[in-house]
Amino acid sequence: MTKLFGTDGVRGQANIYPMTAENALRIGAAVGRYFGQSRSGVHRVVIGKDTRLSGYMFESALTAGLTSTGMNVLLLGPVPTPAVGLLTRSMRADLGVMISASHNPATDNGIKFFGPDGFKLSDQVEAEIEALVDNGVDLNAADQIGRAKRIDDGRFRYVERVKSSFPRQMSLDGLKVVVDCANGAAYRVAPETLWELGAEVVEVGVKPNGHNINQNCGSTHPEMAAAAVVSHGADLGICLDGDADRVILIDETGKVGDGDQFMALMGSRWAAEGRLANNALVATVMSNLGLEHFLQGHGVNLERTAVGDRYVVERMREGGFNLGGEQSGHIVMTDHATTGDGLMAGLQFLAEVVRSGKKASELLNNFDPVPQLLMNVRFSAGQVPLEDAHVQAAIAQAEADLAGKGRLLIRKSGTEPLVRVMAEHEDAALMAQAVNSVVDAVTQAVEI
Repeated sequence: MTKLFGTDGVRGQANIYPMTAENALRIGAAVGRYFGQSRSGVHRVVIGKDTRLSGYMFESALTAGLTSTGMNVLLLGPVPTPAVGLLTRSMRADLGVMISASHNPATDNGIKFFGPDGFKLSDQVEAEIEALVDNGVDLNAADQIGRAKRIDDGRFRYVERVKSSFPRQMSLDGLKVVVDCANGAAYRVAPETLWELGAEVVEVGVKPNGHNINQNCGSTHPEMAAAAVVSHGADLGICLDGDADRVILIDETGKVGDGDQFMALMGSRWAAEGRLANNALVATVMSNLGLEHFLQGHGVNLERTAVGDRYVVERMREGGFNLGGEQSGHIVMTDHATTGDGLMAGLQFLAEVVRSGKKASELLNNFDPVPQLLMNVRFSAGQVPLEDAHVQAAIAQAEADLAGKGRLLIRKSGTEPLVRVMAEHEDAALMAQAVNSVVDAVTQAVEI
C-alpha cells in the first residue's frame, strides 16, 4: 500500500508526487467517500490554506475530488490551522482540510485533515484513507455531486474565539507587541486580535506574495522579530510559523524563548492554581531535560510522546491532560482548542505578563536548559541510512558515551527527508563529539 501520510498529514514539494494536483484530487475523493459514509444527512467539509502560491492549485484539486463524492465544500481562504480545527466542529462539518506545509519553504505544500470532532486523524484512519486512494472510489451520480462556495466570515469567527480565551477582565492596554506572521496564514488575524485586545502592534511578516512564507521570518527565523522588539522597545515578540499552529516568544531584550520555557511557566502556574489536569503535562522526546527537572521540582509530572503535535494531543486525550506541546512551539491547551494554536498561546503568555506585572524576560527563563545539540543530515529517496551497520555502531558508541547524565535521540523526520541527530548532556564537549560521530557516519552512508 502506498504510504502518503507522515507525522502531520501529506507533505512534499509542490508538483512532485505525492503533492501533485492529480494526487490531491484522488485524496480528496478518498476522504470524501470515507467521511461521507460516516454520518447521514448533508455532508460538508471546510478547507483552509496558508499563503503559498500552490495553495490555489491544491484547493481546486481537493474541491474537485470532494465534490465528486457528494461533499459540499466551504472554502475559508487563508486562515491558521487551528481555525480549521475550530470551524470543522463549530460548523458541524464532517471533515476539515488545511492546505499548508507549516514551517517548510514556499516550494513545499501539504494537506492536513481534521475529523468532525476538530481533532487530527489517527494513524488507523489515515491508513484506511491510503487504502482508498490506492484502490480508487466510486464517484457519485451526476445529480448527487456536491457544491462549493466561499465563506467570508471564517477568519472573524476564529478571531472572536481566540479573544474569548483571554481573561475577560484583562486588556493589553499599554503593552507594545511585535507579531511576526511569517508571511503566512495569520497575517491578518494575529495583528487584528492583538489590536482589538488593546495592544500597540508592530507587524512583521504580513506581506505574503505566494513565495515568501517562512522566508527569513517567523518561528524558524526569529531574528527579524527579535531586532524589531529591541528597536521598537516592545514588551514582547510573538513569532508564528506559516500556518500559525506554533509560536516562539521573544522577551523585551530580544532573547528567544522556546516551547519548553512556555510549558514550564504555564505548567507550574496552572498546577499552583489547581487548573492542571492530573497534575501533568505532555511533551515529546525532543523537550529538554531541564524542563523535566523543573517540573519535578514543582511536583508536576512530564509525559513524553513521539515527535508530532498530534501524538501529544492523542496522549492528552487518552490521559485527560489539558496542557502539552513541543519544544518547537506547538502548544496545545485542550480547554480552548483541539490542536496547537500559536496565537492563543501568545495570548495566554501575555495574560500572565498582565497578571504578574513581570517582564517577559522574567517569565521566559524558568530553568537553565541542559546543553542540547541538534544536527540534520539530508538523504535521497530510497535511502535507509539508519540501517547501515557503521551508523548503528556509531549510535551504540555515542549512547554509551552519554549514558548516565544525558541522552541521544536519532529519528527520521516525518515531514522532510532528513535524519535528525539530537543529544543532551551536561558536558557540552562530550555531547558535540557524540553528535558529530553519528552525523559523520550517516553522512558517509548517504554518500555511498
